[in-house]
Amino acid sequence: MHHELEVVADPDAVAGTAAAFVARLARACVQAHSRFTFAVSGRRTPWAMFARLAHEDVPWEHVAVFQVDERVAPDGDPDRNLTHLRESLGAAPAEVIAMPVNEADSDAAAAAYGRSLPERFDLVHLGLGPDGHTASLVPPDPVLEVSDRPVALTAPYMGHQRRTPTYPALARAQQVLWLITGADKHEPLSRLVAGDRSIPASRVKAAASLVLADRGGGGRGPARVGAQPPAGP
Repeated sequence: MHHELEVVADPDAVAGTAAAFVARLARACVQAHSRFTFAVSGRRTPWAMFARLAHEDVPWEHVAVFQVDERVAPDGDPDRNLTHLRESLGAAPAEVIAMPVNEADSDAAAAAYGRSLPERFDLVHLGLGPDGHTASLVPPDPVLEVSDRPVALTAPYMGHQRRTPTYPALARAQQVLWLITGADKHEPLSRLVAGDRSIPASRVKAAASLVLADRGGGGRGPARVGAQPPAGP
């Protein structure tokens, strides 16, 4: 998959540039087909992006936010991505489709969430781990080879089992937005942009991909300024 790379000054600039991109794409998609389907990963950078989105012109009443992945932990737990997603959205009237993680029948819950996913995502936000993982597609977890369902349960990783979209689910994205910050991301970022399929992130396929990285950490080289979302679906 070809990646458009834009390098900005620092994590704050990544969050601001991402927020402007998301807002423009949301307006275009709502104008084109009355809804904006947006899947969001966890960690610090996307929450900073959402804080910036509060100051952007976003048609929140027509936005459906899905979770890219989630840790198996109690409701309200600080390790849950959903906890921070709800805090970041604040009073924004977006529809949040939460990923179930505490049901007794985990396979049935994963299947139900998979059925709730749209046939296409207007935008999927992804991050990148130092080990090259994205979403909760972590080497060498067997979940990397799951192709018969859109959502699956992982092996324990950093203290938690997780639910993650599989590669076929991520391939529903019309646009992927990677937010990558920090010096520990320099090597996996280089491998991602080079298409090195030995890391899980490089196996993601989508119609279009924009990588936003910070120059002081993960990003190197000249910035590609002025990346724009597609005019319509």
